[in-house]
Formats: sequence, structure tokens, C-alpha cells
Amino acid sequence: MTGTTKEQIPDPVMRRLSYYLRALTSGSMVGHATVSSRGLAQSAGTTPATLRKDLNLLRVKGRAGIGYAVEDLVPALESALGLDQQWRVAIVGAGHLGTALAGYSGFQRRGYPVVAIFDTAPNVVGTDVAGLTVEDLAGLESVIQEKSVNMAVVTVPGDSAQDVLDRLVGAGVRSILSFAPVALQVPDGVSLRRVDLASELSLLAHRSGPVPH
Repeated sequence: MTGTTKEQIPDPVMRRLSYYLRALTSGSMVGHATVSSRGLAQSAGTTPATLRKDLNLLRVKGRAGIGYAVEDLVPALESALGLDQQWRVAIVGAGHLGTALAGYSGFQRRGYPVVAIFDTAPNVVGTDVAGLTVEDLAGLESVIQEKSVNMAVVTVPGDSAQDVLDRLVGAGVRSILSFAPVALQVPDGVSLRRVDLASELSLLAHRSGPVPH
């Protein structure tokens, strides 16, 4: 991708780019040579004007009356989203959320294969989760290296999350998604995204207004 760098693309735009790519690669548009801004915007849940503005950041231009060439658009989206790299994901925490995420087939389809899962509970370590053997967290660093993990999802309790992040960073992982309900610190050069499900529900409740009785 030329022009705008990934770091300069706002998060809401990056999210929409992922929706565009999903519509092109897993929906009714698969196999089409071109796609209109209206059709792609509708599939992604946005407007044609917003879509055109987003794609302008990638220096991808459509043609009047024809639309966008899919063979150009898909690689541009993949590059912007980092999918032109090989990602290998580890999940730390094999509780309800961790096991659900490990079993989600969408990660593999979208280029984020889960290759390892960790826990500390003796009755969980060594069990099978979605075809993976749960590894003992004590051996995190060696497994990270052995399996070439470069992205991690953290689903541990808040009181142990910072220690887990420190160990992941020390093992060389630079892309981390955390579901821990606490603020976490990482050094420069490490990308950390935090998902607070309770906060998301609060925002949804606020935007929905009062519940009718």
C-alpha cells in the first residue's frame, strides 16, 4: 500500500476495511470481477460515500459505471489490515471465553490461525480445546518460540493480566488483544488492543435509551 500508512488510518476506518474484505471474500460477491461502491457499502453496513472516502486512503480508485476491480481491491485491503503477513495466534486463558475463541473457525478463515492455548489450572492443562492441547503457562516462552507465535489474545483475570503481558512481550510478541477488565501497560513498539465487554454493553444500553416496561 502506498501513500497513507497503516498507523495513519483511524481505527473506525480500519474496522470498516475489515468489513469490506469480509464482504468480498465470504459473501455473495465471491467470484465477481468488479463490485460497485453501492453494493459493497450495503454489504458492509455503511454508505457509498463513506466507502469511497475509506478506499481513497488506500489509493484504490473505482471507475464510473464499472466500480472497483476486485483483483486490485482485495490485495489492497489485505495489505492495510496486515494480512499480507503470516500471523500465528496464542490464547492465554482457557476459561469459557478462551475456549470459545479457540473454537471460532473465523480466525483461521481470516488468516489468524490459533496455534497454542495456555492455562494454569492443573485440571485444564493437557486437555484438548478445539484440537489444541492446553499448554502450562509456566512454559509460555518456550512454546511461543517453538510455534512462532506473533499475536496473542489474553483472557485471564485482571490481577494476572499485566504479568502475562510482560511475559508475552519478553517472548517477542508485539501484537496483543486483551479481554482483561483492567488498564495495561506495554512498551513502545507493542500494539495492544483492549476489549472491555461490560463497557461495550454500557455504551449499547446508553445508546438504546430507556427500556420500555
